[in-house]
Amino acid sequence: MKNALKYLLLILMGIMFSCNNDNSKEKLNVSINISKEVLKDKIRGGWAGQTIGCTFGGPTEFKFKGTMIQDYQNIVWYDNYIKDIFEQDPGLYDDVYMDLTFVEVLERVGLDAPADSFALSFAKDKYKLWHANQAARYNILNGIMPPQSGFWMNNPHADDIDFQIEADFAGMMSPGMINTASEICNRTGHIMNYGDGYYGGVFMAAMYATAFISDDINFIIDQGLKPIPEKSAFYQAISDIVKWHNQYPNDWKRCWFEFEKKHTSEKGCPEGVFNAFNIDAKVNAAYVVMGLLYGNKDFYKTMDIATRCGQDSDCNPATAAGILGVILGYNKIPSYWKPAIEKVEDLKFPYTNMTLKEVYDLSYKHATELITKNGGEVGESNIKIKIQNPEVLPYEESFQGLYPTKELLVREDILNEDINIDFTGNGIVVLGNVKSQCGIPTSNYVALLNVYIDGNKVEQVKMPYDFTIRKYDIFYKYLIPQGNHKLIIQWVNQNPDYRIYFKSYVVYSDSPNKPLNPENKN
Repeated sequence: MKNALKYLLLILMGIMFSCNNDNSKEKLNVSINISKEVLKDKIRGGWAGQTIGCTFGGPTEFKFKGTMIQDYQNIVWYDNYIKDIFEQDPGLYDDVYMDLTFVEVLERVGLDAPADSFALSFAKDKYKLWHANQAARYNILNGIMPPQSGFWMNNPHADDIDFQIEADFAGMMSPGMINTASEICNRTGHIMNYGDGYYGGVFMAAMYATAFISDDINFIIDQGLKPIPEKSAFYQAISDIVKWHNQYPNDWKRCWFEFEKKHTSEKGCPEGVFNAFNIDAKVNAAYVVMGLLYGNKDFYKTMDIATRCGQDSDCNPATAAGILGVILGYNKIPSYWKPAIEKVEDLKFPYTNMTLKEVYDLSYKHATELITKNGGEVGESNIKIKIQNPEVLPYEESFQGLYPTKELLVREDILNEDINIDFTGNGIVVLGNVKSQCGIPTSNYVALLNVYIDGNKVEQVKMPYDFTIRKYDIFYKYLIPQGNHKLIIQWVNQNPDYRIYFKSYVVYSDSPNKPLNPENKN
């Protein structure tokens, strides 16, 4: 019956897409029925799968950059594993506790909660964040609200993975309703990301939404791509994974190599442009898709491949296992993995006031409310979901007109001198942070840095010492006139108990570097 329903749905979807290609204004009116118990089981499977996958890949996170994890390296698992990580390394679960922040806001403020409600809630929370999330937190706390907080001119990490690993909640509360998931993503994803970074979250949420109504991995990926503009680098990267999977259906490593050759050049994140480190959304999304395609709905194999692709190897198996958890439902997740998750379901999830069991219930509640709101029906034991025709999002592209051309590693502690940088280009990012000379664990100290470009003061940067509200990069400026420039950073409230750690800087130009030709000395 399940396969017959899926086959009928595919036929109807094909009719709908044909109508769209003919510029028809007809809308498909397709509904499916699902029991309440099945919906609850799939939601539990999604959250449990995400938590299991995150824990599974945790020890290898960013230890394998630009290389895969070899088959001979075993990945640990035992029944108390999740509980131990809850206690010993709760920061590992940033891709879950950020989700839970959004779930809490939806319950407290309502399903139409505005972007500012989500933004202020996570910005003022006390958990650890990195990259686009932390840059956005700093922006918000300093008056730059969404969508500007995630816009690439204000956030050097706009294409990073952050929203991609936090959009699970939007898909799990929107079964079969991709446009509804996309609308929720618009309110949350632009808080910290833009362009491909934003598309990554929409793609994942759309796959989650589709996983409730189909168990066909290829169909789920195809539907997930429907909202993404085809000319985007994100769309092209995922499409290539599907193409290479068709060419090499039994060799995920060949698919991985083909992807590495074509799609892993970093442009945005200043930590990755001259480094093997790659936290770009499309790159890590590709590893999620590889896990799903080559895993063949085997729970362990799906997580294992997504992990062994490397880079952000906790977040990627978390997303892959979460989507597969929705497809299978919790009851069909192999029993080997269940003792670890069941030992923590009644515990407060790290950095939140909710247990996983409470999250399951809230996501079910929000899903049924959205189903009714979007033309479906919630009966005594069954639910009718009105399936949505995916709509394409507006095109966004980060870091247009910018090409990384130079990095200089400095790694100096600054106290009594200015930071002076002479550079040629149209953009620069200066990396570093405030350090304590006295080993102070917490402090309200905020360094004030006056920044001058070509003699003109362009900004006073506030650099909190506090890790949770820190400025992720010292300074960045894009799309200044191409040419020779002098950057000076002056620390105006120097304190002998602290230092400014000047790690490095990255320079951008309006055209890419030309390959070195030793025979052409000109």
